[in-house]
Amino acid sequence: MKKGEKYENLVLEYLKTSGYKILVRNYRCPEGEIDIVAQEGEDLVFVEVKGEKENPYTHPAERFDQRKLSRIIACAYKFMENYGISSAFRIDLITVKGGEIEHFKNVGFMDL
Repeated sequence: MKKGEKYENLVLEYLKTSGYKILVRNYRCPEGEIDIVAQEGEDLVFVEVKGEKENPYTHPAERFDQRKLSRIIACAYKFMENYGISSAFRIDLITVKGGEIEHFKNVGFMDL
């Protein structure tokens, strides 16, 4: 099992126990990939998972930048187009470091 997959599995369990409904995992489109597509109540949530790397002095969130956010937004619109969804959505970043999960909500959102 790859490290990325291990972190995604931890986050999937976290989301499920937090009341999220998992819709899709590893959604791919020409612009990139979304790790997890979920629903929290009425909210459509696109989740990016970042796990720790070998460098103990950096936080996984430091590898999430505007370029990555732009790719996720483009994929989110493609997902909604493919599934016939027309609603607001948000983008969450969830990091895993030292076995600890940190959930950053609304790192990007779009109102329609």
